[in-house]
Amino acid sequence: MPPSALNDCDAAFLDRLTALLPQGRLRAPAPADLQEPRGRWRGRAGAVACPETVDEGAAVIRACATARVGVVPLGGGTGLVGGQVQTDGATPLVLSLERMRAVRAVHPAENVLIAEAGAVLADVQAAAASVGRLFPLSLASEGSARIGGLLATNAGGVNVLRYGNARDLCLGLEAVLPDGAIWHGLKRLRKDNTGYDLRNLLVGAEGTLGVITAASLRLFAQPAAQGTALLVVPTPEAALDLLARAQARLGDTISAFELISGVGLRFLAQTMPQIRQPFTTPPDWMVLIELGTPQGLDPDAALEALFAEALEHDLTSDGVIARSDAQRRAFWAVREAIPEANRHIGAIVSHDISLPLSQVPAFLQRAGPAIAALGPFRVNAFGHLGDGNLHYNVFPPEGATRADFADRRAEIQRCVHDLVAGFDGSISAEHGIGRLKTAELVRYTDPAKLAAMRAIKDALDPAGIMNPGAVLG
Repeated sequence: MPPSALNDCDAAFLDRLTALLPQGRLRAPAPADLQEPRGRWRGRAGAVACPETVDEGAAVIRACATARVGVVPLGGGTGLVGGQVQTDGATPLVLSLERMRAVRAVHPAENVLIAEAGAVLADVQAAAASVGRLFPLSLASEGSARIGGLLATNAGGVNVLRYGNARDLCLGLEAVLPDGAIWHGLKRLRKDNTGYDLRNLLVGAEGTLGVITAASLRLFAQPAAQGTALLVVPTPEAALDLLARAQARLGDTISAFELISGVGLRFLAQTMPQIRQPFTTPPDWMVLIELGTPQGLDPDAALEALFAEALEHDLTSDGVIARSDAQRRAFWAVREAIPEANRHIGAIVSHDISLPLSQVPAFLQRAGPAIAALGPFRVNAFGHLGDGNLHYNVFPPEGATRADFADRRAEIQRCVHDLVAGFDGSISAEHGIGRLKTAELVRYTDPAKLAAMRAIKDALDPAGIMNPGAVLG
């Protein structure tokens, strides 16, 4: 059913919902409930429901299904594609997971932790660390991003190279389906071939097929030691060669391998000079590599040997290895501050793309001239080279603002995404589709896949109440 057939979350509906829930579970929307970090949209909502248990969440969804009122799930609100805000159509109900933030259980012997969907990522990391384990999902917004939203968008982050996306870290789910039924799928199994994989259907669905309320998460042994280095590389090709040599030497001890451009470093120096940079003159390209090693393997010695090999093969000209945890954090502060520096500069359009690893250098070689042919724009290309995920962001010329080029946004995006498609890449690597990329999904997705997605949506959510307008429009 199209979103246009939905009803408003009006006073009469809220009266009925109030009668179903304990006191204090409904509140008026706050500004933070209705905006996304880049400020491109401002949402709308009749109210915010804040269930404290899965049964309360199910009561909310059942009421919405009966009344044909749209539901917009809300986690930490850190998503960058507008999946958490609805700007048009019938006024929805926002369903916030803010009260469902408990860590329900930890099973160290099984390397499993069960957390509710509203649990903040940093708190889950701390709970794992308290029993000597690691929950490896890590990204800049981990102090506010919540587990449910991270799973709903299949978030990536810096450790995908070693540990995989959020999908790979999830063993089971508890969720409320669009008719209000509760799926009790919090299994702690590594093997379960009992039919269709509903878990992986809900992970990455951005709340369009149901609301995740809890998850069984995979934990790992904490590395005995960590090593971190910044190495200057002449080109992205050299960075890719360095990655291959590092993997041959160090195997799966490599946790992160990040590509950083000189443009991003100059943006950082301009907008956030308090962030100390490791090199006096920003290099055109450098990589941040981090190792997590077992007992008996010295990560610093391993990085020194890798640097010597890279130097011998002209893959690097300079580098620095962190000699303390404080220096390691300083290296990561550079990488993690780059998106904030980008926001200060103001991108005309940002792209979250992925490519086959071997095609990353060729893409960058072709994309640069293609963007230059459109105008004197600046490009900051950076990201998770280890898994092929680039953030390819296009900025106005110095002295201009993104508002000056608002009418060029679609043209620039089409140029980049057409190139990505030509390299058999993806227009959405780790941020999802949300409401930002619904038209792009139609343009670049295989027709058979798109038809199957629509059939699944129609089958599970025939009333179209779940996050209306997201993903499939």
